[in-house]
Amino acid sequence: MSDRHLLVVDDDDRIRDLLRQFLTRAGFRVTVAAEAGAAGRLLDTLDFDLVILDVMMPGEDGMSFAKRLRSTPGPASRAPILMLTARSETADRIEGLTAGVDDYLAKPFEPQELLLRIEAILRRAGPRPSDDQPVSLGRCQFDPVRGELTRDGVLVRLTEAEIDLLRTLAKAPHAPIDRYTLARDDADAAGRAVDVQVTRLRRKIEDDPKTPRYLQTVRGVGYLLAPD
Repeated sequence: MSDRHLLVVDDDDRIRDLLRQFLTRAGFRVTVAAEAGAAGRLLDTLDFDLVILDVMMPGEDGMSFAKRLRSTPGPASRAPILMLTARSETADRIEGLTAGVDDYLAKPFEPQELLLRIEAILRRAGPRPSDDQPVSLGRCQFDPVRGELTRDGVLVRLTEAEIDLLRTLAKAPHAPIDRYTLARDDADAAGRAVDVQVTRLRRKIEDDPKTPRYLQTVRGVGYLLAPD
């Protein structure tokens, strides 16, 4: 299972949601944005392995955003970009590639072709650096490699589902992860099983499970882990 993190930027609510669901089921972590401003703020705070970017958007269009991203110092400028557009003329493709886009896919497209192009870009980009350091949660510590949670130095029993959930959250500390991602290996796509697991984990981690400090709810999105 991939832990690659994709950012989907598209102003069309339907396309954005369909891409999130499809790519989540394909095994990716997916964050979405409806316009360039929101995408820029996400790129300032989170690391992404690939940006899937629509061209025609209100405000700053995708072409301008790609150029600005490439010219901005920092890790975000190196994120590969796959551009989606209804404009398929050769001149438009050349403009996108000149802006620093890694690949270009015209709408409408087959989801499987999109997936193959994403995988090809990620192969060229190489493996993602591993960052599996233990995280401190007050009196508790979670080791993602061992899948072990301790409280005051004493091992706390976790189910396999709880370990997987904590590992996923620990890969992106302080970043909200939506229910589609957290429930991607579960038959319950609505995420109800995730809610139950979170409730149980809070009893094991939090001093006051009703007012969680470390395993927080992000209303309308999902959950985030806020280590010390």
